[in-house]
Amino acid sequence: MLRLAMTTDAETFERVRGPLADRGIDVGHVQAKERSLRVSGGEDSPAADPAEFDGFDVGLVYPTRLMEGAVVDERLGVPWVNGRDAVVTSRNKAGVLAALDDAGLPTPRTTLVSNPVDESVVVDAVEGFSYPVVVKPNSATRGVGVATATDLDSLLGVVDYLNLVHDYRATGDKSFLIQEFLPDARDYRAMVVDGAYAGAVERVLDDDALAAGRWKHNVHRGATARGVDLGSEARDLAERAAAALGIDYLGVDLLATDDRLVVNETNARPTVDAATKYEDDFYDRLTTLIRRTANAE
Repeated sequence: MLRLAMTTDAETFERVRGPLADRGIDVGHVQAKERSLRVSGGEDSPAADPAEFDGFDVGLVYPTRLMEGAVVDERLGVPWVNGRDAVVTSRNKAGVLAALDDAGLPTPRTTLVSNPVDESVVVDAVEGFSYPVVVKPNSATRGVGVATATDLDSLLGVVDYLNLVHDYRATGDKSFLIQEFLPDARDYRAMVVDGAYAGAVERVLDDDALAAGRWKHNVHRGATARGVDLGSEARDLAERAAAALGIDYLGVDLLATDDRLVVNETNARPTVDAATKYEDDFYDRLTTLIRRTANAE
């Protein structure tokens, strides 16, 4: 039986292990963070027993923390469905949008600001936008740090807080995005497996959240993901986005209004939802991708 290493033990791990086991793939957890990891020092090192990394054939996907990931990658010595390059590519929101725009795919109007800059640079960056605008860190996930600004003063206030974070010398990413706000847009996460659309969910807020003024549709912020059957235009857009980025296994976030459909973000470490929300052959195709990756070396 093929052995698959996963560095997450959250929802995705529990959801995929049974269906993949039914298809001849044994899924094991490898802890990549919030622990000690032996880097060197031989058998007398007090850190982790290297035996925990033995016996795996392939990984899904590269660890979210790149520093720890480099050590885990060396210890495992396996090919990855979505290796480091895929994770780094997808995490850079501005880089993704630039690549998709260059490929002719629709995206929200977006400007990247690289700190430190004078206030005048922010003023120039937002010129031509209509308020409200969305302000988001370039490489954060789960909606962390995303805010709206309703006028120039509130925008500069949000930027002030970002400047406090970016002023810390150990902060690696000192960039943020200013992006057009699409009111009442429907929020979809389409899954692409091995280059083909494999299902989607719509992320929705309940009436109480909407009445309270909530607008972020991240599941980790309280939204509900419900399975939907996307039309051909949305399916094609998700597939084209994955192809443009060269990522085999990708969550593609789409925003749809009455007259626009755009790619907002991508995720090379997508959460897998219940199988009933995806195409019937989702796990068959994921299994094929995992096996091909394992046999590539």
